[in-house]
Amino acid sequence: MSNQKEISIRRTFAIISHPDAGKTTLTEKLLLFGGAIQVAGAVKSNKIKKHATSDFMEIERQRGISVATSVMSFQYNDTLINLLDTPGHKDFAEDTYRTLTAVDSVILVIDAVNGVEEQTRKLMEVCRMRDTPVIVFVNKMDRDGKYPFDLMDEIEKELKIHLHPLSWPINMGKEFKGVYNLYDKSLNLFTASQKQTEENTIPVLDIHAAFLDEKIGERDAQHLRDDVELLEGVYGALDVDSYLNGKVAPVFFGSAVNNFGVKELLDTFIRIAPTPLGRATDKRFVAADEEKFTGFIFKIHANLDPRHRDRIAFLRVCSGRFERNKYFHHTRLDKDVRFSNPYSFLAREKDVIDEAFPGDVVGLFDTGNFKIGDTLTEGEQLQFTGIPTFSPELFKELVNKDPMKTKQMEKGISQLTDEGVAQLFTQHGGNRKIIGCVGELQFEVIQYRLLQEYGASCNFVPLSFYKACWITGDKKKLEDFIRFKQSNIMKDKDGNLVYLAQSEWFLNTERQNNPDIEFHFTSEFKTIASSN
Repeated sequence: MSNQKEISIRRTFAIISHPDAGKTTLTEKLLLFGGAIQVAGAVKSNKIKKHATSDFMEIERQRGISVATSVMSFQYNDTLINLLDTPGHKDFAEDTYRTLTAVDSVILVIDAVNGVEEQTRKLMEVCRMRDTPVIVFVNKMDRDGKYPFDLMDEIEKELKIHLHPLSWPINMGKEFKGVYNLYDKSLNLFTASQKQTEENTIPVLDIHAAFLDEKIGERDAQHLRDDVELLEGVYGALDVDSYLNGKVAPVFFGSAVNNFGVKELLDTFIRIAPTPLGRATDKRFVAADEEKFTGFIFKIHANLDPRHRDRIAFLRVCSGRFERNKYFHHTRLDKDVRFSNPYSFLAREKDVIDEAFPGDVVGLFDTGNFKIGDTLTEGEQLQFTGIPTFSPELFKELVNKDPMKTKQMEKGISQLTDEGVAQLFTQHGGNRKIIGCVGELQFEVIQYRLLQEYGASCNFVPLSFYKACWITGDKKKLEDFIRFKQSNIMKDKDGNLVYLAQSEWFLNTERQNNPDIEFHFTSEFKTIASSN
């Protein structure tokens, strides 16, 4: 029997943004609409001691930022939504990148005051690499910010994507009166310090009707009519196919903290966002509606519940049906595994499930069998591609402060680096451990979690390496290279040889002097090699 009906009611997406654009706040408002939570957390309030539902790690609550991807599933109307809230901080971009491999579309949050920021550009580049469908939510319209037309021009220019507004604000800041929904022709009135309700939503069959002047004032009504006439003349009707192909991004305006403009976003999202899509493997393309189960691990998190020291692998179901207690084939280990307690998630809350379908994210209790990118099938030997590890930008030597806790340190750093928080390199033929990260904050998180979760205390000694390169090639040539460059040769967690270059000049020189050796900047070469 086909799973087409189950596929048709599912939407799996991520929310991405620059830090402080309001991403986690928007996430919580979506959960409120879905009835998944009853009260939103105040991430930055010192008076309210609640915190964002999706930020479950202690260090996230202390800093008021997201540093790990959270997975939340909830029902809205007749649609099952799998929402992944990603880290906004640039130091955790790689976790966000991997999360984007597991979703079918994205909501990009932009701060109306600050416009397009650095991390927004980087995240959008990843979306363009995959032609991921994007919906833009311009947040904080209740603050004085950039004019909507200027903001749209900036977004199109900076992010290199065509926009199509589906709602339009009436003023902003202290003068903000609401949003006109261009998609279904309705007016949503805004009142400061009040949350949006159904009573605030007024159908507008004719934008030239006199009642509009009464509701928002004659001047603002005329201004809105002029804007709508211009927008409809320039943009016309939304081409949904262009959105699904990642060429056009619908735009909504609102204020997440006031729950304003969020319902319009969610209602339109479930109408136009893609249902679960297939994925490429090293052997063939796997379509979502295939009968046999396939899926891949895109995230691993140790100690999701510190009291139980559990380790959860997050599985994206790509095709078929995942079933509890059924044996599936782990293609990297070439062995069959089964799961007696697979979970669905609402942040740290877990519910045991009996089955899951394409688009769903399942939490699997892991005793150390999984690495990021691992594939499960019903027997077919294939590997999902496009989930690489990148070369780090910062390198520090790990120093154990308490030799009596060596065992705890070894276990902790092994589990944390399995999560993809950082990369672990061990000196070839030695025990020296070097951690590679994208940003400084990752070292702080590792140090904090090693102490809190494993009781292991460490220091980090900065090292002046430029880049880590995986090296492959002729066996004899590699042996010679290793002998001459012994202090720069490491092994990653999988035993692959890695060259740590001191500078760009050293790297270029070694590449020129060793034409028989290939220098790789992502771990994707392993998948490519296995498919040849």
